[in-house]
Amino acid sequence: LLVSVQVHGQGGVKFRNWAKTYGSSPELYFQPTSVEEIREILDMARQRDKRVKVVGGGHSPSDIACTDDFMIQMGKMNRVLKVDKEKQQVTVEGGIFLSDLNVELNKHGLALANLGAVSEVAAAGVIGTGTHNTGIKHGILPTQVVALTLLIASGEILECSESINADIFQAARLHLGCLGVVLTVTFQCVPQFHLHEVAFPSTLTEVLDHLEDHLKRSQYFRFLWFPHSENVSVIYQDPTNKPPSSSANWLWDYAVGYYLLEFLLWISTFVPSLVRWINRFFFWLLFSSRVENIAISYKIFNYECRFKQHVQDWAIPIEKTKEALLELKAALENNPKMVAHYPVEVRFARGDEIWLSPCFQRDSCYMNIIMYRPYGKNVPRLNYWLTYEGIMKKHGGRPHWAKAHSCTRKDFEKMYPAFPKFCSIREKLDPTGIFLNTYLEKVFY
Repeated sequence: LLVSVQVHGQGGVKFRNWAKTYGSSPELYFQPTSVEEIREILDMARQRDKRVKVVGGGHSPSDIACTDDFMIQMGKMNRVLKVDKEKQQVTVEGGIFLSDLNVELNKHGLALANLGAVSEVAAAGVIGTGTHNTGIKHGILPTQVVALTLLIASGEILECSESINADIFQAARLHLGCLGVVLTVTFQCVPQFHLHEVAFPSTLTEVLDHLEDHLKRSQYFRFLWFPHSENVSVIYQDPTNKPPSSSANWLWDYAVGYYLLEFLLWISTFVPSLVRWINRFFFWLLFSSRVENIAISYKIFNYECRFKQHVQDWAIPIEKTKEALLELKAALENNPKMVAHYPVEVRFARGDEIWLSPCFQRDSCYMNIIMYRPYGKNVPRLNYWLTYEGIMKKHGGRPHWAKAHSCTRKDFEKMYPAFPKFCSIREKLDPTGIFLNTYLEKVFY
């Protein structure tokens, strides 16, 4: 029996990403509640010769989610479908926000072993862009996926895991939104745990000279470097049985860390040489003493992204960390006109077998650079951006898929040994390119 479901798309919706750096005006905007509705949207798109873009939380700081055709927002398909206590696995619909999943898992005494900084993001989107955190024993978030289901352009649903459709599975764990609609995701979890976070001041020289020790000493180790200085804030996060506590001062962090910083950075748009002093001043103000926090894991993993920003984040082989950072530091010193906001955030991840993972077959260091937009004002960053990209490319870097970068297919073919395999699967699953958009055309053509 064929049941026709009437789907209604909204016109006139304006889509903006979280940082308000990219946006688009989809012709029709859908919030489906069932697989049947999604199939119907795909049929309608085919009849009208339109493309379809699926979005989650809209957090990607690039135009990867933008389209002027049909947009499917998965927020209404956000249920937890199954919790398997024995295997410690959870199956969820693709539209669930991690912020909701974290709370849900907690009720069952479970947790995700690693999370990115932001949880207002959808499960399917987090894996689709290769979201990561830090810890050399931990892979990027898609490595926690043990199975998923994919609705492809033809309307067929594919079950994918290491044992079923294994090739498609290694492509779909980091899918860029171009293989189909991810309906469900099964995550491997761990028993819930608390984290003890310790942040303490150090210097760039010390951290780079003793990188191995730091990586061994803390399970989730990262550090923040304050450009135009030697200052570093080292952050250790490790499982603990101690009760929750905090030495952080909300008023200080927010009133000073947010409002004062935004104001000073705005002033620095007129006097760029102030930036080096602002970086030093804020290190002294907020990062020069030891701070400790203990809380349930997801509350420590998540932190405030504060205000709107432009970012770049590339992964380089871990053994290149020191060389690359020192080159970036030297480039800033040799070019006084080039300014860099704090921090440069340095994180680490274990190598994996996911075809388009920036950590494909190598342990990696992610080096995230940032330029804030005080009161929404753009700060000139082209020079800094290109210098950074040059250093990353020289050391075999691969850009984070969600973040802005200037790479094209030629670059990706060099960076990713499995790129041709991914392309052939994409062409097989989506022969007419219904799931492509401008961002993806640069990647594949």
